[in-house]
Amino acid sequence: MSGRSALRRRTGIGFVFALAVLAASTGVVAASNVAAGLSGGSDVSVPTWLYLATGGGAVGASALLTMLVTDRDVIGTYHDRALETSTDRLLAAGSLLLGVLGLLGLALILLAGIRGPAIGLVSATVLVTFVGGRALLTIVAYAVGNPWPALNPWRRIAAALPNGYESYPSAFGSWPAVVALLTFIWLEVVAPLTSSARALVFVLIMYSLFTISSAVVFSPETWFRRGDPLSLWFRLYGAVAPIQRTDDGFELRFPGSRLSDDDLVTDTSVVAFVLALVWELTYSGFIVTPVGVGTVRAFVGIGVPPVIVYLLLLVGGFALFWKVYWIAIDRTRNRADTYLSRRYLGLRFAAPLLAIAAGYHFAHYIGFAISLWPSLFDALAMPLSPPPNPTRYALPGWFGYVEIASILLGHVLAVWIAHTVSFDLFPGKLQAIRSQYPLIVVMVFFTMVSLYLVSQGSMSPPYVPG
Repeated sequence: MSGRSALRRRTGIGFVFALAVLAASTGVVAASNVAAGLSGGSDVSVPTWLYLATGGGAVGASALLTMLVTDRDVIGTYHDRALETSTDRLLAAGSLLLGVLGLLGLALILLAGIRGPAIGLVSATVLVTFVGGRALLTIVAYAVGNPWPALNPWRRIAAALPNGYESYPSAFGSWPAVVALLTFIWLEVVAPLTSSARALVFVLIMYSLFTISSAVVFSPETWFRRGDPLSLWFRLYGAVAPIQRTDDGFELRFPGSRLSDDDLVTDTSVVAFVLALVWELTYSGFIVTPVGVGTVRAFVGIGVPPVIVYLLLLVGGFALFWKVYWIAIDRTRNRADTYLSRRYLGLRFAAPLLAIAAGYHFAHYIGFAISLWPSLFDALAMPLSPPPNPTRYALPGWFGYVEIASILLGHVLAVWIAHTVSFDLFPGKLQAIRSQYPLIVVMVFFTMVSLYLVSQGSMSPPYVPG
């Protein structure tokens, strides 16, 4: 049997196994949109340990099946095969169109936030930011391709101004983006950004001043490549997409194949940003579960201010993710018995986690986006005076299976990309397989945690305004 035929056969086995797992989960749980906290989930009707073991077993079994693929030519086919095309005129026209759209969109958001309705559910400012940007545009970035470089209005404003007065300190790396991302996540919880358009406009103005001034000082190219959280957010999510931008135009690749390239994660600060993407979705789900709500109330009960409790949970959980990841990298290095440095291995194995982040994001936000899509359309049609009773779609009961499937598929893709990276790094087949064990354990752990969160009924986080 040829290597390619073996790959098809094993892929088919894995697909059938995944279907069996999902079939076993049918009628068990409806995942809730815990990230947004806008809809509830049903209770699990079978023992939770069995539900979690099933999800974790799916990822573990996919890892075992993946390890059977040891032909480097077959693995390289997924990594290297691409359909390239040069579209200079189309690219220029599309960039101009998206650039104008981005500037008009920013103006609309600020104007609607100041002159339009202040209530979040009917405000174009709130709906465009969270439904249009945080949900839909991010889904487009990892499902199709990253449109943000052409759409980014702040970069176009900064590029029109004199810039490049200082050199960007190499020690900064992408740490400003990491700090800014964690700050935004914290503000989403403790500030009424989804319920008050005025509060959201204030934060957007502060962000605009911060990012434009930084781009003017360090140059737009440097700042939006390294220090801007939104640009790094979309660039990393966009690496999962099948359509990738090249120097000559675009290329069509297998989904996630870009994640095995060695130029995507270039320093430890980008590793931190990747881990923050995974953690922020886990955090958003945790604080609206009964366990999370009880934890917050317990800390507040002993005298800790709520805003500090949410900050400590955010930073503490991120630190835990950071520590667990590097412990796994240490174990990987020991098992592989390699001369490659701990730092280099950490950079190469961080990118596969973006597949997990994309699966998490889709599970948390696809239902949220579909439900509020009519409200977004109404707000865009009449940004200053939208209808008093916005339309919302009710999701069918089976939609929870889509969320569960996206989490599992994200983890399975991450396992395959980690497998590809290991065979790229290590010359021996057994060495490459052994190196994956610690990371697979971490991925199974992430799977079980995420499935546990979506299996819980969501509650309103306590002590949160609005």
